[in-house]
Amino acid sequence: MLDCLSEMLSSSPYRDVKVIDVARKAGTSPATFYQYFPDVEGAVLEIANAMAQEGEQLTGLVEGRSWVGKAGRQTAEDLVEGFLSFWRKNDAILRVVDLGAAEGDKRFYKIRMKILNSVNNSLADSIKELQSKGKVDKDINPMAVAGSLVAMLASVAGHQKGFQSWGVKQAELKPSLALLVHMGVTGKKPPK
Repeated sequence: MLDCLSEMLSSSPYRDVKVIDVARKAGTSPATFYQYFPDVEGAVLEIANAMAQEGEQLTGLVEGRSWVGKAGRQTAEDLVEGFLSFWRKNDAILRVVDLGAAEGDKRFYKIRMKILNSVNNSLADSIKELQSKGKVDKDINPMAVAGSLVAMLASVAGHQKGFQSWGVKQAELKPSLALLVHMGVTGKKPPK
């Protein structure tokens, strides 16, 4: 049923998806659906929680990685690629999570923060480490910079189709984002 619901969210607005439609698509009855979930929103939260756990793996694109020299450039590129790929793969459910969070639903807000905090905290730790080595200005607030970069990545990732309509190709978008991320973390352009 969850797979059917995920598929439906890819092609229908969240508020238009009804229990009966999910049950029909799954080849079962609404009564069976209600044995597992209280409503469509409950099923969406189940999908979103599973997706958020997968999203926590994004921290591995930052944690313990170097931001110095060509390795730093690669770290920025890997983070951008991973972030954009995660968003493309989970676009439908992330739209619902964003909508719920924007409307003040704390359950959706917690899911969104679970995904973003893992990357945010890892980026902040990287900036703090660079500060401790004298490579980044000590007056910079690591959490503010990391939060700004993660908000930028999430916004761009959520609008990838919009960039395409502006004539910006993925191959052009990724290096631009990687440049901004690298400069945000290190204060310098990455080496070529």
